[in-house]
Amino acid sequence: GFLTDIFPEDLLTSSSLLALAGVVVGFIIVHLGTLISIEEFKRQWKTFVIGVSTVIGIGIALLVAALIFGERAPGGYEGVASALDFVIAGTGSLSGGTISVLIIQEAALGIGLTTVAVFPVLIAALQGLVGFPLTSIILRKEAQRLKGEYRAGRLQAPVQVEAAGAAPATKLPPAFRTTAGTLFVVGVAVLVALGINNLTDGILNTFVVALILGIALRATGVFKPAILSGIDAFGLMMIAIMILIFGPLATVQPADVAALAFPLFLAFLFGIAGIALFAGLVGKLLGYSVPISIAIGLTSLYGFPGTMILSQEAAKGAGESADEVAAIEGDILPKMIIAGFSTVTITSVVVTSIIAAGIGS
Repeated sequence: GFLTDIFPEDLLTSSSLLALAGVVVGFIIVHLGTLISIEEFKRQWKTFVIGVSTVIGIGIALLVAALIFGERAPGGYEGVASALDFVIAGTGSLSGGTISVLIIQEAALGIGLTTVAVFPVLIAALQGLVGFPLTSIILRKEAQRLKGEYRAGRLQAPVQVEAAGAAPATKLPPAFRTTAGTLFVVGVAVLVALGINNLTDGILNTFVVALILGIALRATGVFKPAILSGIDAFGLMMIAIMILIFGPLATVQPADVAALAFPLFLAFLFGIAGIALFAGLVGKLLGYSVPISIAIGLTSLYGFPGTMILSQEAAKGAGESADEVAAIEGDILPKMIIAGFSTVTITSVVVTSIIAAGIGS
């Protein structure tokens, strides 16, 4: 649309949608924090460790690719990007989701490296296409292994102890449970995160602090789980975020995108190799099977709800009875859910916030 002049180049800036998106990013990060249960992380600490190792593996693998395949590449209109810039952009986007892409874009556009800002957008567009089929194949193998464990009496279906449909508790008074009240209290959390960022001169990144506040406020019962879900403004906020992500495409030429084809191929090739190597090795050391360890690592490519869907499909495909399906799903699903949060939501945001400062250096 931008290349054919159907959309004017200044469409997003003149519409003020970019300004709206910039405001709501902090709200979304606090919301992501409230999706995380500390109790479940304690039970699945091995999965969390594998998820962290995955992000490290991606970074190391992409650094190796940069050392092998050259030092410099076209980086946009105002500057030249080094291979390290693409390593940072690739690590953040391969290991994370929307927020990591935004962090990379902010750093790259701030110094005029438009192509580096577009690179994570292209990775994000292809992550699911690569991650879903790979994970599906691996989880099917793991599900078959678990079926054997179940039939040998070494695996049992999980016992449900929580009442279905129980309403999550929150300490907020009724006035702050409305759409306006929810936006107010989340906005206060974002302002606190911004204040801490300013007090520490950026050492404690706003996004990282907002994520931690979301986790802490859910753990203490102040915020309910998934605090923004269900409010009237949530859909608009997500639309604004997507507009912010694709904003740099307004000034990108086809030649710039074509120049990224080879770096894009290398990012996925070496990135997935790093995932398999580090996740498989660390998982094996922690007592997990290699297939589930690699599947845990691959959650960095898509996150929730893909983690849930693929786990359920693998269990249904392998199980031949309701109890068998429940046992297989009960083993795979908690690991995959926590894996998605440990890579996409937590580790990637923290790591990307730190390494993004290296773009252009």
